[in-house]
This record gives sequence, C-alpha cells and structure tokens, in this order.
Amino acid sequence: MALSKKEREVLYTKYDGRCAYCGGLLKKGWHADHIEAIVRDFKYNKEKSRFETTSTCRKPENEKLENYNPACASCNIQKNSFTIEEFRYNIKKFVASLNKNSTQYKFAKRYGLIQENDIPVTFYFERVEANQNTYN
Repeated sequence: MALSKKEREVLYTKYDGRCAYCGGLLKKGWHADHIEAIVRDFKYNKEKSRFETTSTCRKPENEKLENYNPACASCNIQKNSFTIEEFRYNIKKFVASLNKNSTQYKFAKRYGLIQENDIPVTFYFERVEANQNTYN
C-alpha cells in the first residue's frame, strides 16, 4: 500500500517528526515502517540475476495505517521484517558483535572513548507512551 501524501503527514506527526525507534529527527527520505511486517514475496529474476519483490505479501492484513511507524532509514533497514522484540534483541547483540569483530571499536574502548552500558533497549515510542500514561 502506497501511503497518500495526507497519510504520510499523519504518520510524520505521530511522534512529532521523530523516528519511532531511535527518536532522531526525521530527514528527507524517512521511511514508513510496518510495525508488524507484511513480509513481501520475492521472485528470482534470471535476466538480472537477483531477487525482486512481487506485488504480493504474506500478511496483507497488516497493510493499514495503524500498523505504520515513522522511521529513519537506518532504523527501518536494521528492523527489516523483525518484530519489535526481535529488533530489540538484535540491537542488544551489537556490542558483543563489535567486541568480537571490530578492531577500531576495541581500540577506542581501550582508550576510554567508549563506555559500554548493560541497559535495556527502549524505543522512543515506548518512552513517549510511558510519558503519556504518566499524565493521564
């Protein structure tokens, strides 16, 4: 479902022009993320030697405005078709992955430029909703 200009405006203002996940200000090219994925179908194109999306999806019932969150491109790409909890879990694993695979990260940490925190991953929309519940 391609969102209309009006629907994109509604979605943009859902969190005051901020990404529902990281809370960063949305810039030109922001994404409309499916909170619960629709899971697009793919078909292999032999001529182009790649997979391409088809016009069908496995969960068309999730194709509604209420199932969208405004997202910056990097959050939407990282979230992919994960559930919110799967996305949270993957973010939590980033530090271990950096410690294992990134020489630059380990080097910066050794010199005190990075301080790791074992805190829960809380998304911006969760903080907004918690604040709204505090005032209601």
